[in-house]
Amino acid sequence: MVTAARTISQISLHMGVAFGLMYWLTGSLTFGGAAAILEPICNVILMPLHDRMWERIRQKLEAKKARATENLPAGSVASAG
Repeated sequence: MVTAARTISQISLHMGVAFGLMYWLTGSLTFGGAAAILEPICNVILMPLHDRMWERIRQKLEAKKARATENLPAGSVASAG
């Protein structure tokens, strides 16, 4: 129940901000309404792509760090970071 309320709250916030900003910029209820509808749709489409991109970046960085650690001479200490 709390998760559903949180999700509805987030969607309402996104739609409200999109509508308010577009209405403020254009003075048009039509453009404000269009922005309020299109913004969540774009988020649904683009957010998974964004998350996948960052997951790939994280994996590449971890692989690079692992390779660097493997190439250290025996007895040396790897620096954190």
